[in-house]
Amino acid sequence: MSSLQAMFDNARAEGRPAFLPYFPIGYPTYDESLDAIHAMAQAGVDGFEIGIPFSDPLADGPTIQAATQQSLENGTTVRACLQAVRDLRERGVTQPMMMMSYINPLLAYGADRFAVDASAAGANGLIVPDLPPEEAGLFAEACQHAGLDLIFFLAPTSSPERIRLVADRATGFIYVVSLTGVTGARSQLPTDLTEFIGRVRQIAEQPLVLGFGISQPDHVRQIAPLVDGYIVGSALVRARTVDQIRHLARSLRAAV
Repeated sequence: MSSLQAMFDNARAEGRPAFLPYFPIGYPTYDESLDAIHAMAQAGVDGFEIGIPFSDPLADGPTIQAATQQSLENGTTVRACLQAVRDLRERGVTQPMMMMSYINPLLAYGADRFAVDASAAGANGLIVPDLPPEEAGLFAEACQHAGLDLIFFLAPTSSPERIRLVADRATGFIYVVSLTGVTGARSQLPTDLTEFIGRVRQIAEQPLVLGFGISQPDHVRQIAPLVDGYIVGSALVRARTVDQIRHLARSLRAAV
């Protein structure tokens, strides 16, 4: 059983979706980003999306754009993010960690080399927002050989053919985007989520993890009956201090 499958099984046994917060390495500093992730681990989150900073984060809104830009200015590299996973494992973080990166830094590092190094560091999978499944052969092979899950995205605009393609290629889970737009905390979630998730469920067998716009416990309670997991990023990045991040993560985890 993979670590992700065990994570979903454990959450399902407790009658709730799994909570996977996103946080970028190097923001506001390297040490503070590790402190934030470690604090969330102690607060009982189920897994993590570990952000690798990139200069052109096309899927991200202003909060994460600003945070990853500061991380880059701090000198954060792909190698530093891999070291962060090692450091977090050494600090006792046992939850699955999915590394999130845009494709250019990974190509510069080398797909095969990155997959091997990420697995050796203690990562469990890879999320690449700008990697379509049609062009993912190189990374799919590298991840399979290294024992990493490779996550693909679906949006409310995805056609049945697109859903079938992603369902055929994704491992671990499918990242379902709640809206057509970029990441960022919203006051309300879209009203058509039930229909969208239902369309995906008719085709895909993988767990579905919802992201984009989730920022408060009420949102979690709304989406809990629909999905197997949820991702929160901008609201946690905006929280700034470790104590505030821990408190918000605990409230999001305890919402259901």
